[in-house]
Amino acid sequence: MKILVTDDSKMARKMVIKILNDVLNENVEIFEGQNGQEAFDLYKEHLPKIVFLDLTMPVMDGFEALEKIKEFDKNAKVVIISADIQKLSMDKALKLGAFNFIKKPIDLEKMQQILSKINELDK
Repeated sequence: MKILVTDDSKMARKMVIKILNDVLNENVEIFEGQNGQEAFDLYKEHLPKIVFLDLTMPVMDGFEALEKIKEFDKNAKVVIISADIQKLSMDKALKLGAFNFIKKPIDLEKMQQILSKINELDK
C-alpha cells in the first residue's frame, strides 16, 4: 500500500509515519512531502491509496493541494491532519472532498478507525 504524508514539520511527518507503522502490519510504501505542491506532484507520480495532509504549509497550502488532488483524482482519499480545528476550516476541507479531518496530534486509535473506514470502502 502506498501512503503519502505531507506536512512542513518533519517531526509531525515522523509522528504520523510511526503511528502508521504501528497500526499497519502489511507492506507499506510511504512518501513524504513538505508542502502542498510536493503533495500534488507526489500524488500524480505515485497514486497513493491514502494521503495525510496538513493545512498550513508554505508554497501551497493544504486546501489548494486537496483541491488539486481531487481534481486530478476524484476518488483520492485525503485525510487532513491539522492543528487548525476551526469549524470554518473543517467545513472547507470536507467541502473540497477531504475523507476525514483530524486534530493534531493523531493517536493510534483514530488512525486505526480511519484505516478501517478506508479498507471498508475498498471491499
